[in-house]
Amino acid sequence: MTDYRRLSLPARIIIHAIMLSFAVMCIIPLWGIIAISLSNETDISLFGYSIFPRTPDLLGYRYVLTNPVMILNSYRVSIGLTLVGTAMSLIITAGLSYALSRADYKLRNHVSFFIFFTLLFSGGLVPWYMLISRYLNLKSTFWVLVLPYLVHPWFVLILRTFMQKIPMEIIESCMIDGSGEYRTFLMIVLPLSKPGLATVGLFTMLRYWNDWWLAMLFIEKDSLAPLQYMLYRMMNNIAFLTSSSNQMPPGLRADIQLPKESARMAMAVLAAGPMLMVFPFFQRYFVKGLTVGAVKG
Repeated sequence: MTDYRRLSLPARIIIHAIMLSFAVMCIIPLWGIIAISLSNETDISLFGYSIFPRTPDLLGYRYVLTNPVMILNSYRVSIGLTLVGTAMSLIITAGLSYALSRADYKLRNHVSFFIFFTLLFSGGLVPWYMLISRYLNLKSTFWVLVLPYLVHPWFVLILRTFMQKIPMEIIESCMIDGSGEYRTFLMIVLPLSKPGLATVGLFTMLRYWNDWWLAMLFIEKDSLAPLQYMLYRMMNNIAFLTSSSNQMPPGLRADIQLPKESARMAMAVLAAGPMLMVFPFFQRYFVKGLTVGAVKG
């Protein structure tokens, strides 16, 4: 691989131009969402989307934040759900992945096949719904939003593959020094698996944060509604009121402007904002090769 410091000035300019163009392509959609959320609904209808609002208007945010207590409660539920669910999921996924990564585990192939089998087939929506609501009695509880996503087979396989790259000589050295399995796992394996854990943890956080489907199926209390489900309900209400207003005779229509598009983008900003602030903390761990040189030849 060519050393970047040895490249000529024109080559460096070309590389910087390519990377800058890629960064701009990633930033423009996010900027467009923010601009649309701040645009007037009439301007959006007449002129379409624009990366700069023609007439700045906060009607979309005012509609979404009509009941701030409800939104804040939804944020509280989503934050608690994401933190608790991600922590529990990482603990269980890391333990299962480490066991499957060990060549001396006799049932490794059988358990791996069972995990892979669940990626291809499931028990069906109706039996799954009956199990959770009737037999486990988790309906309208906080844990019904946590437990169904606790272990994802694909994340287990990803983390297992990453842990298999940890040299077995390190683990054997710890055992020779008198370290037990749990201590080796906590003190050696987990620190060396930070990139894999960060990747799986970020995917798990996004899964919990963006989920609204479980809430729609099992949550009947507004106090347990996560943010995504609350925004989903607001969007359905706007669509229903808009369609109902259009079907009325002109003389009976209420002179109310519903911020359909701007409110949708305002919801996107409110929903994606926390995850955009969390991502930089995980970015530093997306680096391979932490174990290079850990075992001396």
